[in-house]
Amino acid sequence: MPRVSEAHLAARRQQILEAAWRCFSRQGFHATSMQDVFAESGLSAGAVYRYFPSKAALVRTTAEGIADIAEDAFQELLALDPPPHPDESLRHTLVNITRRVTTQQQDRTKIALHVFSEALRDPEISDVVTGVASRLIDRWTELAERWHEAGYLPPDADPRKVARTMYGVMIGFVMQRHILGVETEDYLDGFSAISR
Repeated sequence: MPRVSEAHLAARRQQILEAAWRCFSRQGFHATSMQDVFAESGLSAGAVYRYFPSKAALVRTTAEGIADIAEDAFQELLALDPPPHPDESLRHTLVNITRRVTTQQQDRTKIALHVFSEALRDPEISDVVTGVASRLIDRWTELAERWHEAGYLPPDADPRKVARTMYGVMIGFVMQRHILGVETEDYLDGFSAISR
């Protein structure tokens, strides 16, 4: 029997993820069943379960993928000397993440709202959310330490506390984008106005 190529496996995995994202965006995480994902992907249960044994596995892969995109944005910022000001750093991060997770058909940041809600009732999803949050807060902490060294923050500022606040500003953007229809540039302009 011929071996399946890595490219084929990756394409099949992506097909399943994109089907799940459509379902989550359309019906929410809780209301989406694995049967919905099978139907949306056009694949059998066995084919889907080969890659993702549960909805939590789909969420973990999605969340970690978005965190990887954020990681790229943070690494670009951390490579700069001096580091960009906090408002410029937030702009770079949000614009890059949004551009890379949004297509004409879907916006994966919307899935985050469903996942945050589900994290309140499902310990496995909560672990996914807190793991990704911790990873992003660690990156913001590195940036805040650089801001501290560059004199952008008061001498007594705690970089970890600043990092938690910056993570909260990111999450606030996602909520306002999807619930209130706030435009990315308007949100960022508002932050710039209070952060200089």
